Amino acid sequence: MSSQPPHPTVLIPGPIEFDDEVLQAMSTPSESHVGMPFVNIFGDTLTMLRRLFMTENPGSQPIVLSGSGTLGWDVVSANLVEPGDDVLVLHSGYFGDSFADCLATYGANPTQLKAPIGSRPSPEEIEKALSAKRYKMITVTHTDTSTGVLSDPREVAEIVRKVSPGTLVVVDGVCSVGCEEIRFDDWGLDVVLTASQKAIGAPAGLSIMMLSQRAVDTFKSRKVPPGSYFASLKNWLPIMQNYEAKKPSYFATPSPQLVRALNVSLKQILSRPLEERFEQHRVASRKVKDAVARLGLQQLAANPAHQANGMTAIWLPEGMTPADVLPHAAKLDVVFAGGLHREIATRYIRIGSMGVSVTNPKLGHIDKAIKALESGLMAAGYQIPWDIDVYNYMKVYGA
Repeated sequence: MSSQPPHPTVLIPGPIEFDDEVLQAMSTPSESHVGMPFVNIFGDTLTMLRRLFMTENPGSQPIVLSGSGTLGWDVVSANLVEPGDDVLVLHSGYFGDSFADCLATYGANPTQLKAPIGSRPSPEEIEKALSAKRYKMITVTHTDTSTGVLSDPREVAEIVRKVSPGTLVVVDGVCSVGCEEIRFDDWGLDVVLTASQKAIGAPAGLSIMMLSQRAVDTFKSRKVPPGSYFASLKNWLPIMQNYEAKKPSYFATPSPQLVRALNVSLKQILSRPLEERFEQHRVASRKVKDAVARLGLQQLAANPAHQANGMTAIWLPEGMTPADVLPHAAKLDVVFAGGLHREIATRYIRIGSMGVSVTNPKLGHIDKAIKALESGLMAAGYQIPWDIDVYNYMKVYGA
């Protein structure tokens, strides 16, 4: 099934399991980052990102930098807002707090619109906030990795166009790009940022972004220089434009092996319609979530419309902690994630369902996850409720 050495199956909300061909792309000899073999690969990679984000606007700009998804926050904060600018941060978990901290670091004035744990701000709340004050930017975490809450960037962008059309719409898509539908042009988005190690399916180490023409123009009209050197679009825009045009260029050294892995992963993703990929993730997600319900457990995101397809965050039984469950799952060679949200970290666990674990059913990763979840809970002392049809559960999921 795989040429990779035997290892525990990593089913967390990223990094995810990788396809053999993607990993093999990392095994290339050292090469010049300004030599034409790499320049051609990087250029093709940037062009393919346009298809992944669904943008045909020539003014849109793909960017790939060496760094984690967090670097995308710095790029946004250093280049698209200036000291004193007001930013509305839609909060659906841990990463709303973090993005707000990053914005404040660069002198912006973030205001968080918070929702209860497991939920997201309502359209009415967003419209009211945008009507009360002029915001330079609004940020939305598409899937908050700490809670599994899925937000609706299309709805947010529609409200912005209605109430505050001058406000930039920035989407943190670190845990959504590649497994959730994102239509950059059709939805009127200005920035979507993500990372290589989640649903895109390449190893960690690349920060990936798409900027709209409006975002680029906003940067070019700044009154003061960017607050960062490495993250400055002044330095990176011409580099990315040159690479996509297959022209050698240099500001800081990229990661040739990681870019090659990303190139292979994008070719795999784009080899068939994106709608098919999104549907596969919906089906796999539903399978996990149905199993959670059959076990008598609840998700942090109680509303089905707020549930992400790339991960599931599950409340543990009363009195149980991740430390009670995860070691038992690990004995079955399955790695789940503990809680991340500061207020409730010891009360829940998270399961990832992204990338090759979903798109290659022959690997059996989703069934393996369900079996490990059930076994881990029972080994920790959980009693399956009698009103659950255990026989049917075992028949359906092979547990």
